[in-house]
Amino acid sequence: MAMLAQPAGPFALGTFSAQDGESFAGLLAHDRVLDLRSALDWAPSDLRAVLERWEETLPVLRTLAEDDSLDWLPLEGLGVHAPVEPRQIFQSGANYRQHVIDLEVAHRSPDDPRTVEEARAEIAAIMDRRAAEDLPYVFIGLPSAITGPYDDVVLPAWAEQPDWELELAAVVAKPAYRVTVEEALEYVAGYTIANDLTDRATVFRRDMKAIGTDWLRCKNAPGFTPLGPWLVPAESIADSGDLRVTLKLNGETMQDESTKDMLFGVARLVSYASQTAQLLPGDLVLTGSPAGNGIHWGRLLRDGDVMEGSITGLGVQRTRCVAEKTA
Repeated sequence: MAMLAQPAGPFALGTFSAQDGESFAGLLAHDRVLDLRSALDWAPSDLRAVLERWEETLPVLRTLAEDDSLDWLPLEGLGVHAPVEPRQIFQSGANYRQHVIDLEVAHRSPDDPRTVEEARAEIAAIMDRRAAEDLPYVFIGLPSAITGPYDDVVLPAWAEQPDWELELAAVVAKPAYRVTVEEALEYVAGYTIANDLTDRATVFRRDMKAIGTDWLRCKNAPGFTPLGPWLVPAESIADSGDLRVTLKLNGETMQDESTKDMLFGVARLVSYASQTAQLLPGDLVLTGSPAGNGIHWGRLLRDGDVMEGSITGLGVQRTRCVAEKTA
């Protein structure tokens, strides 16, 4: 499964394991992997350690990728894991115009007097106002929800409406605090793919309407954030605002949208999150999911489903859903 798609650019980074099971940070180039523990003289313990020295290490990685004399391993046969273990995950909600319109219409109360067309027009006007006021919506996710790009995803027995949300994820290169929009991309090492699974039934707290959303409950079950397969350096992605985000369910295309539909691009999201929190090397900034979720199609995830998610230049992840076994 690690052979599904090559990333953009001359190389990418990932976390791999050989048959002995010990994981390592690796450099991927031309279907082969270089163990960075031996290739770099300071033997990084994981990919986050590489990111913590990103500016000095990036030129070295470029050189290593072209060196055929090194001890390369064939990609085929290696285990592929989530590329990085972040300390923090910043997640953007309601960031794709069409996605928000679809969700709002799907979640309308039965006594809503508006027609579907009236509801869509009203929500579209709200989206345009949000973009003009320049106020992204960002919340926090848990690193314990992350799983690998080819791992099974366990659907908890309590999750009544598990749904997919394929997203572009920016990976932070260096500590970022109160950075401007203009300088924000200097703090991005690269990009990867995240599938931010959500149980739609528990998004809203009906017993506490004044508080609203319950992101802990609906998004943070173990394995609810498949990540990867690769971290592709930002220099290999010409424009993060013009990438195709595609999710297939059992071979049928459900999401297929450009990141052009984002209300707020990567630079605005990184800058906005940094106004409150300090972003750290290896942290993730998820940029929201486009239209085409299961709640829109009336088809939610169930046991045996296979999700295949791809984003231009970032490879493909493929995960199978497995129902939680209950006693």
